[in-house]
Amino acid sequence: MERLSGLDASFLYLETSSQLLHVCGLVTLDPSTVPGGYGFDRLRTRLAERVALHPAFRRRLHNPVLNLNHPVWVEDEDFDLDRHLVRDEVPAPGGREQLAAVCARIAGTPLDRSRPLWEIHVLEGLSGGGVAVFAKMHHASVDGVSGANLLTFLAGLEPDSPPPDPGTGDAVNPAPPGPLAILRTSALDVARKPVEFARLLPGLLELVPRWVGRSLQGKGMATPFTAPRTSFNATITAERAVAFATVGLDDVKAVKNAFSVTVNDAVLAICAGALRRYLLERGELPEDPLVATVPVSVQERSDREEGSNRISAFFASLPTHLADPAARVFMLAENNRLSKEHHHAIDADMLQDWAQFAAATTFGLAVRAYSALRLAEKHPVVHNLVISNVPGPPVPLYLLGAKVTGLYPLGPVFHGAGLNITVLSQGGSVDIGLLAARELVPDLWHLADAVPDALAELLDARP
Repeated sequence: MERLSGLDASFLYLETSSQLLHVCGLVTLDPSTVPGGYGFDRLRTRLAERVALHPAFRRRLHNPVLNLNHPVWVEDEDFDLDRHLVRDEVPAPGGREQLAAVCARIAGTPLDRSRPLWEIHVLEGLSGGGVAVFAKMHHASVDGVSGANLLTFLAGLEPDSPPPDPGTGDAVNPAPPGPLAILRTSALDVARKPVEFARLLPGLLELVPRWVGRSLQGKGMATPFTAPRTSFNATITAERAVAFATVGLDDVKAVKNAFSVTVNDAVLAICAGALRRYLLERGELPEDPLVATVPVSVQERSDREEGSNRISAFFASLPTHLADPAARVFMLAENNRLSKEHHHAIDADMLQDWAQFAAATTFGLAVRAYSALRLAEKHPVVHNLVISNVPGPPVPLYLLGAKVTGLYPLGPVFHGAGLNITVLSQGGSVDIGLLAARELVPDLWHLADAVPDALAELLDARP
């Protein structure tokens, strides 16, 4: 029986009709590379071959009344690809704005929890004869890294790459466990929680004062609840906006090398420059730095094997208040160094260990009350936005036979932080996906268009 980890299940418990916790990816394709020519039926056949080989595409949630713990994954015995694959048309003239509007509509609708938690929308009608694929998977089943890996599973290095090794296709659970079996195992899990709580508590009590003290002394990561308020720090609805941008990987590396920083520092500096331009344009640039939550994968540091999400996060200070781009890079790099040292002082499995105590009813009631009372606007801002840097394939890819021309990841937004910027490198490009609560960031394309300008500003400022 494969039970969701507490961290995986938390993304179910914290989801509401306005706070949708799935991750998305927009993939633009060149259909002229498909062997034999592009056709929706041909694409569907290729997708069916690969979906049949990977259990993550065929598992669904099972959570009967007698279950006292987190839901379990079971094989969907009634799996039907056509419930997950949708063919859609982008309105004329099929430009980026029309494509983004269709993607925003899809991103703003929830997934059906009675089925495997994913959808793929094939979007035709793009200008120049292009085709796009918009993939959506629930955060309970993937994090940024595993989501990118699943998209890579559907792809290949050549237009006619064969399907992956079918040896990976064992079912999660051939059939749902019986009511007595799930009651017995869940009751045992619940009975062990007080012991587990007692084991974890001393470490937490020892860590908290040391962790907070380091932040307050300016020797660690940015402190939550100290972020300046902006227009995108409010209560969100289900309405979404999508935009995207692409810059050259060689240019990002040129910034990295010129300032002797990391690629992640360069990426965050580009985002900080774009945010500064955007906020200046709106007349709301704060005098203090923005605070971004930066999710990080802990798969290499974790001792846990269970769960789809193996992530942690740190708070990054974005020096948007500095006009000099070079000063922004140097300050950001130093802040990141301190933040990473601070973050690594925390056990990689701490978030996953404590998430085991997540309670569906408590979390659900709390997030609904938080939304209904618009509490995000009544307390200090926890963080301004989420920025994630996801490692991507270093070589060109072909998705279901078509060459990938753009791969834009899109992460979720939250009450109080209605903007998400996710960055992924693929081939020789760095693709940036932006997803926002539409009522809070109605002019998202202005921010996307500021990204190449922010990179150019850094290149010009090289010593």
